[in-house]
Amino acid sequence: MQKPWKGRPLSNTQVVPSIINGGVTALYFILWGKGLKVCGPLRTLLAEYSGAVLGVLSAVLYGQRRHVWKKVGGLIAMLAAFYLLSEGWAMARYSPFKFGDDLQSEVETEEKVLGMKEMVLPILAGILSALRRVIGRRVSLKNQLKRRLHALTIASATCFLFPVAMWDTIIGSTSASSNNLTFSLWAFLSTIFFGIILIFYVESIAEERLHMVFSSPRHLAVAGACIVIMEISYKMDFSLPGFLLCCLILGFGIYEATSLDRSRRESFQKSDLSDSVGDQVQMSPLPT
Repeated sequence: MQKPWKGRPLSNTQVVPSIINGGVTALYFILWGKGLKVCGPLRTLLAEYSGAVLGVLSAVLYGQRRHVWKKVGGLIAMLAAFYLLSEGWAMARYSPFKFGDDLQSEVETEEKVLGMKEMVLPILAGILSALRRVIGRRVSLKNQLKRRLHALTIASATCFLFPVAMWDTIIGSTSASSNNLTFSLWAFLSTIFFGIILIFYVESIAEERLHMVFSSPRHLAVAGACIVIMEISYKMDFSLPGFLLCCLILGFGIYEATSLDRSRRESFQKSDLSDSVGDQVQMSPLPT
């Protein structure tokens, strides 16, 4: 669909990082799928925002001393939000916010509360997701070039995933059934359509037109609203007060962890505005 073979030939400084980014993307999909099996969709989706940890790392390496403590505080808030999610605060059975008699709490289930050990997989997947976005932005500058390099990255990720997928298919072929095959086909097709093809265009529109970056409190607010609608419509084991509390703590952590990047963007916008005003003043005729 994106036709990466058309246009000018790509240089090695663009091809090699895109191939490396394909390996990062392949590892992200593996960890994301394992985390989805262990933690469920709600925790896995919110763990995608753990990529804001890269902001803390950038402040430690390149930032100033006064910004480091802000980002460390944001990191602590994010870890607290993930800890509350692992303890089941977003679930009606384990949430401390219970109003009235919950019918689902009376049903005896064998499911146990997850710990932070199980949350490591989706958290690592979220960090890799942010890393592949950073690499993609560093390599591609123009929109057309971005599409070609994205296609090259996905092709590279497919090559990395193919031997892993064949090994998993051979090992798991003995326990395969028609129902599992049908579910796997639906999972694979929906992941390809929504998670690879459609999300690329949606994120491009969100970043270019709406100026909404993925690891931002605005993006978390929109995603949280969609999660609430889906959880309630499918009648899942869901606690709205506990989920909102976790989202507020996570949003505060993301806001503090990305404070330096936000100040840099504002300074760049102010410098561009001052430069344009200075150029207009220099080009205006002097009064005689």
